[in-house]
Amino acid sequence: MRIELKPVSDQVVVVMGASSGIGRAAALALARRGATVVVSARREGALRSLVEEITAGGGTATAVVADVTDPAQVRAVADRAAAEHGRLDSWVHLAGVALFAAFEDTTPEEFARVVDVNLMGQVHGAAAALPHLRREGRGALVHVTSMGAKRGVPLQSAYIASKHAVDGFLEVLRMEVQRSGVPISVTQIMPATINTPLFDQARTKLGVKPVAPPPVYQPDVVVEAILHAVEHPTRDIVVGAAAKAMVVGEKVAPRLLDALLVRFGFEAHDTGQPKPADAPDNLFAPLDGFATAQDGFGDSALRRSLYTRARLSPLGRALPVAAVAGAAGLALRAARR
Repeated sequence: MRIELKPVSDQVVVVMGASSGIGRAAALALARRGATVVVSARREGALRSLVEEITAGGGTATAVVADVTDPAQVRAVADRAAAEHGRLDSWVHLAGVALFAAFEDTTPEEFARVVDVNLMGQVHGAAAALPHLRREGRGALVHVTSMGAKRGVPLQSAYIASKHAVDGFLEVLRMEVQRSGVPISVTQIMPATINTPLFDQARTKLGVKPVAPPPVYQPDVVVEAILHAVEHPTRDIVVGAAAKAMVVGEKVAPRLLDALLVRFGFEAHDTGQPKPADAPDNLFAPLDGFATAQDGFGDSALRRSLYTRARLSPLGRALPVAAVAGAAGLALRAARR
């Protein structure tokens, strides 16, 4: 099925999880490119400052406060976008929380909450957006997960479980949407470790402010992938060569990757900055402050990914298709023999 998406400058785009981090950076970039943006998160003040920043730059933005664990609130975001701007063209879902702790130190309530936000939030988002995209006759669902959707790392059992589950959900959703014949693209974007306030806001039982395995990339590297996905139908985008290495390693040498993460994966979470287990976090309620795209890893965070840029280039998009076509041809010839 051929899918043709509108230029971003002609789109109405909802960004869920826009108060900080990648979501905030994406909303600003989409608005700069001319999109009409509807931004949503739990923190009204952070959304208000984001809308002010967008409008000061000449863009158009609407804020709708919502908790992604409540399907009625998520539907209200989609309905508000359609009612106020006449349609919905793309839904970009980034809202998520993190917990850094050994599995045996994780309570059932904490595990369930991470899954509720990271998995069910994505489910509620797709369910809210799809009727509007179908009515428009085309559109894009863009779900940002993590390299953790394909490969587990220690001390993140709930987070990794939720991202793996979204990966499976999107595989099924993509096939069902294709079967229906409506030209809607379903994209999963899987970033490496990104320099966002996620780590300041996360619940941790490690005794330190956590971070995920290095290297760390700036949010704009993911934003580049999001801007691509809302205009170009793409199945999966892995952001950062480090993330691609993890995904490939899981496929070709999972036991070796296990051994490497057992040896280095635990210490990789340690920033050296003390943070007690009872420090404020955003797991069950929003946390004031952190209305910014970047965290404190700016000096060391990579500003670009040559791998990702090459992957999104016309040649990079064509190569996987050519490889699949070649493999299919070889299989067909073998079957005929």
